[in-house]
Amino acid sequence: MTPSRKGPGLDFKNGVVDLSHGGGGRAMAQLVEELFVSAFDNEMLRQRNDQASFTVEGGRLVMTTDGYVISPLFFPGGDIGSLAVHGTVNDVAMAGAVPLVLSASFIIEEGLPLADLRRIVLSMAAASRAAGVPVVTGDTKVVEKGKGDGLFIATTGIGRVPDGLTISGDLALPGDAILVSGTMGDHGIAVMSQRKSLGFETTLASDSAALHTLVAAMVAEVPSIHCLRDPTRGGLASTLNELADQSGVGMIIEEAAIPVRAEVRGACELLGLDPLYVANEGKLIAIVPAAEAQRLLAVMRGHPLGANAAIIGRVVEDSHRFVQMETSFGGRRVVDWLAGEQLPRIC
Repeated sequence: MTPSRKGPGLDFKNGVVDLSHGGGGRAMAQLVEELFVSAFDNEMLRQRNDQASFTVEGGRLVMTTDGYVISPLFFPGGDIGSLAVHGTVNDVAMAGAVPLVLSASFIIEEGLPLADLRRIVLSMAAASRAAGVPVVTGDTKVVEKGKGDGLFIATTGIGRVPDGLTISGDLALPGDAILVSGTMGDHGIAVMSQRKSLGFETTLASDSAALHTLVAAMVAEVPSIHCLRDPTRGGLASTLNELADQSGVGMIIEEAAIPVRAEVRGACELLGLDPLYVANEGKLIAIVPAAEAQRLLAVMRGHPLGANAAIIGRVVEDSHRFVQMETSFGGRRVVDWLAGEQLPRIC
């Protein structure tokens, strides 16, 4: 990071990003200083190094990295900036870890309005402060018009796992209970509603949220949780298949027990989608010994982000690692992995 050049400030009302903003010179320094450093301001970022140095005491470290390419950049309940914070914090939290710091890399398309970029960066900064997880280092690049679709954001998150806690996708055991923290499909449908080609309206907002405080409450009360996972791309169905495959088990879920909003069901019927495959950005799956399920459910429902939590099924022995669903009609069907891309560019 370098100080901004002297002279007129950036025109955040009418200006646009041009290639000089990614060229490594004065224009780039000005963009970094007047927008990114100003928005994400913290002690580590102020050092203006190409890396952040910090001290960690106790426990194991976890690290995650992710990329965000959502279209449109703004949607009901959030935008690509807040989504990048929430998604990265959540990936760290699914190990039971306390998120510590984030990095962010911005790949900006030439011609993006500076007003839009500023709105996204300020949203991202607000989300990181609300989560208590600072953005401590980052990078910006500008690509030619037509090669970036506005803005892509890549992030890395680092967190600390308390001593004695082990949560992993390969630890589900036959007899375990399967819980979700709330309604499925809100994020994907909220994003799809903004796509002009689809032509439907909804009052639904994305569920995008940082889940680390919910996870902290859960592990404090029930440290015997075996697995945590946030069902993002591919939705609940694909995520359960992923966990079943990792753990070498089968799963049986109950259709009537899975919470889905009426607006999501209606939109899915209109679009020919299955809500089990629609993305979420503020919900989690928990797998826990059956004896602890009711206690964990009570903890989840006592947190604002888990008010609609439910027990939706159980883990079973199955060498084929199938996920099956007991339907509302009394039958049973296999719930397979998502084939192809049901909802493009939703995160």
